[in-house]
Amino acid sequence: MRKAFFQQRPLVPPSIEHPHARELQRISAVLEQVPAAADLVLKDLIGAGIDGDRGRQGLSAEQVLRVLLLKQMHDLSYEELEFHLADSVTYRAFCGFGMADRAPSKSTLQRNIKAVSEQTLEAIHRMIVAYAIREGVDDGKRTRIDSTVVSSAIHEPSDSSLLKDSVRVLTRLLRRTRRWVKVESKDHRRAAKRRSLEIKRARSAEERQPLYRDLIRLTEKVTRAALRAVEALRQVRVQTPQRDEIDRLIRQMQYYIAAARHVIEQTRRRVLEGEVVPAQQKIVSIFEPHVDVIVKDNRETMYGHKVFFSAGKSGVVFDVVVPLGNPTDSSMAVGMVERHIEICGKPPHQAAFDGGFTSRANLEQVKGLGVRDVAFSKSKGIAVDEMTKSPRLYRALRNFRAGVEATISFLKRSFGLDRCDWRTFTSFKAYVLGSVLAANLLIVARASAG
Repeated sequence: MRKAFFQQRPLVPPSIEHPHARELQRISAVLEQVPAAADLVLKDLIGAGIDGDRGRQGLSAEQVLRVLLLKQMHDLSYEELEFHLADSVTYRAFCGFGMADRAPSKSTLQRNIKAVSEQTLEAIHRMIVAYAIREGVDDGKRTRIDSTVVSSAIHEPSDSSLLKDSVRVLTRLLRRTRRWVKVESKDHRRAAKRRSLEIKRARSAEERQPLYRDLIRLTEKVTRAALRAVEALRQVRVQTPQRDEIDRLIRQMQYYIAAARHVIEQTRRRVLEGEVVPAQQKIVSIFEPHVDVIVKDNRETMYGHKVFFSAGKSGVVFDVVVPLGNPTDSSMAVGMVERHIEICGKPPHQAAFDGGFTSRANLEQVKGLGVRDVAFSKSKGIAVDEMTKSPRLYRALRNFRAGVEATISFLKRSFGLDRCDWRTFTSFKAYVLGSVLAANLLIVARASAG
């Protein structure tokens, strides 16, 4: 039976005397001050299909939250997390596993952690920010706002590799349909892989064009076979008890058929017709269709999502936003301040922005929200006295803004925010929020030690 907390705590091993062990003890003390966090996690676990009144006793909601934090805090894989929970007395004590309890398996950890929604993690994040302000870790009077890119776990995209991926996945699904229906189809995976390699080795566009045509032809053959299989599955699904399994297979095949058609169309437009396909019309991964193409500083192309941060003088991240698409920094400036007011309960006295957020309209709207001093790191024609009271204050705020780079670096180096390997856009946002939540708790714990 799933619980928010275990009423009788198990006998846990004593924690060792070490600085990080003391940090985890202080984080544990903070979490005990926000019991509503475990209640939110419990709702997600039950909503994910785990009955709250029947069945065996699983991880409590409190334990799920703590193993999630431990994973993000040390940038661990599920396999590594399983090992450390079995091996480390400190981690077992932090997560509330008794001396006689078996550590959960990596599949159990994954199933429970992935059940925690982005909405729940954002709500808990706001609880911790409120706790940090209440305890004087930060006062919320100054904020610095910047953005970065978090990469998705996809390979470097090319039209040939996407076509090859489509052939490979649809062929694998076609093999699964043989359990119920017989559809005439050939295995073109080896031929598609060979064409993809030949395209990479080709020296000119003229050499690549016939190879691309052949690869498109192979992909279309597999797509047509997949469509025939879907129709055949629809006819037999009513006659078999495995109806739910067939429905899931049909949905998978329909998705990858649509993705393959998209890839075929963009390859025709880009390679065969010489058209420049806008980034927002491209698909860069058939597995992660939400991934955005982001060109950084007009030289480096990244595949993932833009993430916007608002942080205070203590390093506590007040807010994190992961929008879909590739919005300009300037379009997010006012919204980030409005969210700061919502989270902290009042406008900051001073707000410092990176240069990309600069615009006169943003300056006027942000000041209209009650912010006394606004500093853009690049003024772009806006006079200093329009932004702040004095040039000295402007320089101080501009230097203060630079500190957010250290916060972003800290998140990327220590909390896995350089690359997200969770699938789907909602899971991407949950991953980012989990990392920020773990970082904030560590900052609060270190502040309480001082």
